[in-house]
Amino acid sequence: MKFPMYKKETTHEKYRNDPFRAVNFKTDADGDLICPNHKKFHLAYRKAVKGNQYGRQEEIYECEDCSGCPYADRCKKTEKNRTIRVNQELTEFHEEVLDNLESIHGALLRMNRSIQADGSFGVIKQDRWYKRIVRRGLDSVQLELYLVSIGHNLYKFYNKQMKLQQAA
Repeated sequence: MKFPMYKKETTHEKYRNDPFRAVNFKTDADGDLICPNHKKFHLAYRKAVKGNQYGRQEEIYECEDCSGCPYADRCKKTEKNRTIRVNQELTEFHEEVLDNLESIHGALLRMNRSIQADGSFGVIKQDRWYKRIVRRGLDSVQLELYLVSIGHNLYKFYNKQMKLQQAA
């Protein structure tokens, strides 16, 4: 599944190759991040990702010295040393997603998905013969769509219950 910045990362060349993005920083032999001005970033602390129920953590790195940096106006927004947040787990997921989507199998799946109707809408249109909304006015249209959706969900629920009874 595509992540939120997938399109920009894959099609926007200037954004993808921006040397001031933390994901584009080079690393030295010790694994420390190196900024375009060849200064090291050191781990300041780790903290839990806010609102994440899986215990994921992000690492906060701070540059050793940004004073007198010729790239400061493009690299940072404050007068302090630049800090970056890195979530290794999320970065690995993004790399895996890119590998999967750029593969031949991923391209075929994306192409197939673009030509197929969404399952529920296809069933409602084809099997239930629901082609048009017959009401007028926003409230009436919403009510009609709610009723069609409820009917579809009740049909699915009933079929699931029947399958469970037959299996037992």
